[in-house]
Amino acid sequence: MISEKHYLAALYSFTDFGPKRTDLLLNYFKSAEKVWQLKKAKLSEVGLRDSLVDKFVEYREKFDIASYIKRLDKLGIKFTTRTSKCYPENLKGLDGSPVVLYYRGTWSKNDENAVAIVGTRKMTSYGREVAEKFSTELASVGITIVSGLARGIDTIAHKSALSAGGRTIAVVASGLDNIYPPENASLSKMISENGVVFSEYPLGYPALPVNFPSRNRIVSGLAKAIIVVEGLKKSGTLLTASHAAAQGRTVFAVPGQITSVFSEAPHYLLQNGAKFAFSTKDILDELDLEVKVDKEKVSKILPGNPEEKKIFEILEGESLHLDEIARITQIDISRICSVIVSMRLKGMVKEVGAGVYKKI
Repeated sequence: MISEKHYLAALYSFTDFGPKRTDLLLNYFKSAEKVWQLKKAKLSEVGLRDSLVDKFVEYREKFDIASYIKRLDKLGIKFTTRTSKCYPENLKGLDGSPVVLYYRGTWSKNDENAVAIVGTRKMTSYGREVAEKFSTELASVGITIVSGLARGIDTIAHKSALSAGGRTIAVVASGLDNIYPPENASLSKMISENGVVFSEYPLGYPALPVNFPSRNRIVSGLAKAIIVVEGLKKSGTLLTASHAAAQGRTVFAVPGQITSVFSEAPHYLLQNGAKFAFSTKDILDELDLEVKVDKEKVSKILPGNPEEKKIFEILEGESLHLDEIARITQIDISRICSVIVSMRLKGMVKEVGAGVYKKI
């Protein structure tokens, strides 16, 4: 039986409408099923061009909804709509959010605690190092990493999150049966096993150049903040940052070499109000994210670092100031500060006052 949800997927698969026209039609006619079955004259009531109405009528005559749903099932692709409980909370209420989202993988409530990492496809060795650092450290403390599965920084962000044992979300600019770039098809599969791969595009839809700016609004919308690593001044990276700012997300930029063209985007953002991202701690402090790990994870972290283990043990019974920690452990205060930052990133301790820390 074809449901309202199925009709909505069929309606949104006509990509010429896009989210805003689809919303217009749904608000006016009240249901996707009704829109799908309307005659041409009725469709013209909402001010659509005759050529667009003709194109839609021709499209739906050739579109078999039942067959389409069977293809989705066969490929293991699910879809959700704005009215569904499993629709990403971070996207709800955003202007122009996707009416329908296709996905492979498993969406987790914890994925609301996400940070996007974006940048150029032609990264430098410095850009690679920075992307690996932020992605690895954030993922290791339970923050989901969002990116666009593109070559370069996106790919490194996804791979680093997976290597750290964390979760990552990829948003692609094509149908999920047509992953682009093709060399990332295997990475897409890995992500779907440890996160989610999203697309608003129907089956078989190619990765057209116009799709990428639209894709970027979903990347930023899924996250609480974005980190711009490298990019040219005129690039999709800045478009993603622009989407993030319009959506009320915090924009971070990583400063780079002033002689590198790939520093243009982050430096432009920093000149125009973006926040500096020198360390993962900057991200955690700004977003005030409460990151926790389970006992098993902590036990795996501790044995490799005697200093962390010693500090963790003395915080077992009470919260202590850095000076007190240094006095009890007999570790130099400068070293204590460094170790504490590492422990905070791992979700082992948190600051509860000016220089006072407690065990999580």
